[in-house]
Amino acid sequence: MTELQPWQWDEPTWRGHVERVRAGRSLRPGSWPGGARVAVALSFDSDHETLPLRDGETRPGRLSQGEYGSRAAAPRILRLLEQHRIPASFFVPAVSALLHPGEVRDYAAAGHEVALHGWIHERNLLLDPATERELAFRAADTLERLSGARPVGLRTPSWDFSDHTLAITRELGLRYDSSLMADDEPYELLAGGEPTGVVEIPVEWIRDDAPYLTMDRQTGSRPYAPPRQVAGIWRDEFDAALAEGGLFQLTMHPHVIGHRSRMAALSELVEHIGAHDGVWYATHAQVAAYVWEHA
Repeated sequence: MTELQPWQWDEPTWRGHVERVRAGRSLRPGSWPGGARVAVALSFDSDHETLPLRDGETRPGRLSQGEYGSRAAAPRILRLLEQHRIPASFFVPAVSALLHPGEVRDYAAAGHEVALHGWIHERNLLLDPATERELAFRAADTLERLSGARPVGLRTPSWDFSDHTLAITRELGLRYDSSLMADDEPYELLAGGEPTGVVEIPVEWIRDDAPYLTMDRQTGSRPYAPPRQVAGIWRDEFDAALAEGGLFQLTMHPHVIGHRSRMAALSELVEHIGAHDGVWYATHAQVAAYVWEHA
């Protein structure tokens, strides 16, 4: 039987696809803790060597680019966060955690959140449901063992969200997801129109360092913006969140943002944020817990 093309779908078909996972009620609170005017949630996806490994690339070149993320960049990031007393969320593929267990312990010891980011940064859209589930549970067990705390949040690798991801998220008992993009502010996820109790801390590619700064000589990916120009976009995003009393969420990767010139731009952004009164710095887990109780 020939598969129908999208323009041939009847309304129940296309509506069913759209409504499988949807944004529910807004969880934007009336105020932030202590009367803060804006919430700031910084996050880092510690992918390291898992990006080439995920694609079966095992030669030293790209692996060394990932190794930089742990060897040079992560300590640099931790120093910046400590200097400004900022808690952050680190989304760590389990294979990254196994390759660099001391790094995961350093995150936890500094009071940062360690959260799920797949097993080996797999492409979950290509997986059958049983495999996606098994890898998710195996990753959660690994991060719990290495960090000392069971993860409460998930960011799917590459922000890919399969037809089964939400069900697996709920089975894991996770408090939140941070992979979808339906709003600037947190919201509750719906499954087939029904509330799930799962908080979404939304991401966006414009608040991610990789689209601007990735370099891959085998593809067309090239850095196309100077680091301070990228930080300028993020500064405008923060300023607007401050004016609206909302959330400023940022996604970065140690192997991308952690180079010297890029850390200089990130440091300037952090100083710009810190120059304002009424900023609540929080992990994604803290944001999810607060908005669920106060929205």
